Amino acid sequence: MAHTHLGWGILATGGIAHAFASDLTREGFRIAAVGSRREDAARAFATEFGIPNAHASYEALVADDSVDVVYVATPHPMHVENALLAIDAGKHVLIEKPVTLNARDAQRIADRASERGVVVMEAMWTRFLPHMVRVRELLASGVLGEVRTVLADHTQALPTNPEHRLQNPDLGGGALLDLGIYPVSFAVDVLGLPQGIRAHASMTATGVDRQTAMIFDYADGRQAVLHTALDTAGPNRAAIIGTEGTIEIDRVFYTPTSFTHYDRSWSVVERFEQPVATRGMHFQAAELESRVAGAAPTELPFDESVAIMGLLDEVRSQIGLVYPAEAAQTGSVS
Repeated sequence: MAHTHLGWGILATGGIAHAFASDLTREGFRIAAVGSRREDAARAFATEFGIPNAHASYEALVADDSVDVVYVATPHPMHVENALLAIDAGKHVLIEKPVTLNARDAQRIADRASERGVVVMEAMWTRFLPHMVRVRELLASGVLGEVRTVLADHTQALPTNPEHRLQNPDLGGGALLDLGIYPVSFAVDVLGLPQGIRAHASMTATGVDRQTAMIFDYADGRQAVLHTALDTAGPNRAAIIGTEGTIEIDRVFYTPTSFTHYDRSWSVVERFEQPVATRGMHFQAAELESRVAGAAPTELPFDESVAIMGLLDEVRSQIGLVYPAEAAQTGSVS
């Protein structure tokens, strides 16, 4: 995999930042700096990954001349502020999914990036994994006939402590945004944007969604049936069902994995297995570097990420999930 000269800056030092930095380091990308609100955390992260510059603030990170692109790895209520900070410093930005709490904030990022002439992209790493590249090739070839149905779930048994990030409404908790984004983005990848949504949820004691079921409806009768939950570990599989065949994606469907393509009589047509040595987060980094170099997006242009946030907004409206951070946001973020 060829890389440009871009210097990456890692904004925040939590678990997802560690996973991303590990993949980038193993795959030969250049991490120029890391920033944290705690100097000791930044220094420890820099030491772990051999990063030359450690900053004790996000402002110092985005001001670092060795940084060309910032990876935003904070919890999603902070994404809009962190992304705008980097954009205003002239940096390209890769933003952890979901890109923001809502479509309004995602559009603010899109508008500011357009004004400043920088590339922004959602870190929906699944889109760029080898098995999904092959799935899209099969869909484009028409071998499934008319695709009628998408099935996908993302369920995990996460801590039930009310202070845990996924239980905390102040941190954008709930199954939908953190976990449900994967089956939702998968459905949009395969079927496009739906014409209608029906959603139902059960809530936790802290007021976030414990599990949410969604049906996406399309004008021609196609459907996506999606499910997410944060306190039960389910199959985490996905299927694409057509009139001439089916693709079954093995668990865990949104990570590097395998799939089987069956014909309409359920005979195996293709078994796809292409092991990935890392978690697979470097493929999205390569995509962003390609866009910075002037290439058109291969997948997930940012306006599609904005539209997906609109779908999640509609689901939240139907299930009655409102976050305190949304009520607190006013005007522009400096």
